[in-house]
Amino acid sequence: MYVLDVAAPAGRDPSPVVDRLLARFEESGQVAVVRRDTVLDAPDHTTVRVGDGGWRSTSGTDIDLDAALDTLAATHAYAITIGFPDAALPRLAIGDVDVEDPLARVSGADDVDVDAVADALHETEPHESLSSLVAAAKRSPDAEFSGAIATFTGRVRAKEDPEDARTEALEFEKYDGVAEERFEEITSDIEARDGVYEVLLHHRTGRIETGEDIVFVVVLAGHRREAFRAVEDGIDRLKDEVPLFKKEVTVDDTFWSHERDA
Repeated sequence: MYVLDVAAPAGRDPSPVVDRLLARFEESGQVAVVRRDTVLDAPDHTTVRVGDGGWRSTSGTDIDLDAALDTLAATHAYAITIGFPDAALPRLAIGDVDVEDPLARVSGADDVDVDAVADALHETEPHESLSSLVAAAKRSPDAEFSGAIATFTGRVRAKEDPEDARTEALEFEKYDGVAEERFEEITSDIEARDGVYEVLLHHRTGRIETGEDIVFVVVLAGHRREAFRAVEDGIDRLKDEVPLFKKEVTVDDTFWSHERDA
């Protein structure tokens, strides 16, 4: 699911710009709108309210923005967020709102090049969760032959030993182009095995806080043994072969892992 935050100056209603984006994004899939504090009047769209008290929807469930996006990613192709200036998301800026490096800056709805915005958004990292990848695996044309889905989730560990300084976050960067090629090679190799129908790998980049998820491996297979072996090989090869660079931020220090290991 691709996520775009729409940022507007205080007191300005971003709805006309959002409506233009909704019309374009709906051509490619279901769209969610997540808005802080006020509920967007859009009965034909998935609309949730995320404020200081958490998620407010017809289910009455409390949830924060990250968890809301994790849930929506399983069923939506896009999400448009409004009112989350501190979230690390691609942004479209309206008027003179203070936004650093937006995907686009527009004066108003008539100024939006929706195709250019969609193209730029597709160059960003999509928001994936374990549930969205499992849902994608279940949509495989080979799902009728599958009796197993096995998964792996890697997360940010606070400490490895009790005496260690507490890790506050990890920051990941990838070697663009090469990383994607490695992902495709690993996926193709494992899917070529008998009884393995779908392999999905996703590694988040940017800053990831302690306790948050980093990497997912999902395998759709005929039986549990093929599924478990494929998951183990998938995460092992990802760690060994995909060029990802990790910076660790602890309470005492900040360092790139390859420098500390050297």
